[in-house]
Amino acid sequence: MTYPLLCIVGPTAVGKTRISIAAALKTGGEIISGDSMQVYQYMNIGTAKPSSKERKGVPHHLIDILDPDESFSAADFQKNAFQVISDICSRGRLPILAGGSGLYLKAIVDQYDFGKSTANWELREKLRKQANLYGNDYLYRRLKKVDPKSAEKIHFNDLKRIIRALEVYLTTGEKISSQGEKPPEERFPLKTLIIGLTMTRGRLYERIEQRVEQMMNQGLVEEVKGLLERGYSPQLVSMQGLGYRHMVKFLQGRYTKEEAVELLKRDTRRFAKRQLTLFRRNNKIFWIDLDQYTQDVEIVEKICYFRQEYLNQA
Repeated sequence: MTYPLLCIVGPTAVGKTRISIAAALKTGGEIISGDSMQVYQYMNIGTAKPSSKERKGVPHHLIDILDPDESFSAADFQKNAFQVISDICSRGRLPILAGGSGLYLKAIVDQYDFGKSTANWELREKLRKQANLYGNDYLYRRLKKVDPKSAEKIHFNDLKRIIRALEVYLTTGEKISSQGEKPPEERFPLKTLIIGLTMTRGRLYERIEQRVEQMMNQGLVEEVKGLLERGYSPQLVSMQGLGYRHMVKFLQGRYTKEEAVELLKRDTRRFAKRQLTLFRRNNKIFWIDLDQYTQDVEIVEKICYFRQEYLNQA
């Protein structure tokens, strides 16, 4: 059996959640979150996690499955997502992967082989401390020396991926860039359609500004304060996400609230730009320019057209 999979991707704040839910309602689908932060409980506002009301009864998977201090790698996501896809299809429903993580998309669609290297938490913590002491650029320069091909694909501020690439090399002696796709006999049987949502840069940046303001009004500071009061360390990977690290520094007195908000807006814009750059390199994506449509129903109709053409599903 070959499992159909609809993927809806794009930069942060472009409207993936809203469109994915509308598409799921139209197609009888269920959503698999492709967001690396929404797996964590108690982290709702900063991750733009859809509320129960916003989900409109559409089942969502791989949301709220971990505590903030638990680990969850792209390899973990791949394993879990394949299981969820199989379960959704067994019930005659359409799995819809929605999110902005390029690595998660690659893990599923390209079936990236993460190799046999296991997590070395002691080494990760050592590398993270080096980054705190000497700066991200110190680790990035180390990565350029041992695996320049990976360094070209990883942004110098993407500490999580820099550490993972160094971890693989220092643990196994192999470059993470040398790892490729799973061999045919090990591949999960998928037929995928990837829809990319885009809009003009100016409009996207306006939406980012509005989202940050909305998060602040919804209580992002209180959410981060609550996480710290629960005993979750600011050094956790989950607490390094957009919004969380900014509000931690505000609560520590290192930023004023205004500075934290402006830096969050700036860093979110930069993140969206990196997402677009990464997705634009993927020639498997069918792009939908949201500026060309006035109603969500028109966008969903376009998605359904692609679904019929490329997944052979009416």
